[in-house]
Order: sequence, then structure tokens, then C-alpha cells
Amino acid sequence: MVGLPELTDEQRRAALAKAAEARRIRAEIKDRLKMGSLSFSELLSQADNDVILAKMKVLAVLESLPKLGKVKSRRTMEEVGISESRRLRGLGAQQRAELVSRFG
Repeated sequence: MVGLPELTDEQRRAALAKAAEARRIRAEIKDRLKMGSLSFSELLSQADNDVILAKMKVLAVLESLPKLGKVKSRRTMEEVGISESRRLRGLGAQQRAELVSRFG
């Protein structure tokens, strides 16, 4: 069985900083969605060009939309046929179109 690669302290610090920056960006995007300063369709178009945004889970994004909680988000994903573990970059064209028509 292959173990984890050995990282130097400098590499480990760089990886931790990169991960912290990604978390900060994702939290900022979710806040902007909650406030309504960013629409779902704008997020999808940004995610096409940004790896950090593309790795956001669809469920987390939907839960961040105004007036859409955990239950409605899960129900919507089930209706559209999206797995709970799906990320933005993994959405199919029909799934994207359906979510955009529902949440713009």
C-alpha cells in the first residue's frame, strides 16, 4: 500500500496556506450568494474559469442561496438527479440548465 508522500516543512506550510486560501474564497462566494450580490448563473460562469470555484459542492452552493435551506436544497438536487457529492465542475449541461432555470 502506498503511503502519503513525505513533505518538507516548507511544502507543508505552502499546502496549508493554499488550502486556507481556497476555504476563504469559497466562504466569500457563499456569503455573496446569501446576500444576493452574486447569482447562481454568474457563479457557474465563474466556475468554468476558476478551479477553486469549480471544486465547490453543489449542495453547499444551493444551501447558500437565499430562501433555500438544507431540506429544499436536497429535495431540488434529488428532483434534478444530482448526487449530493457532485461538484460544480461535474454538472452536466441539462443539470446546469435546470438549476439555472430554477435559481438564475
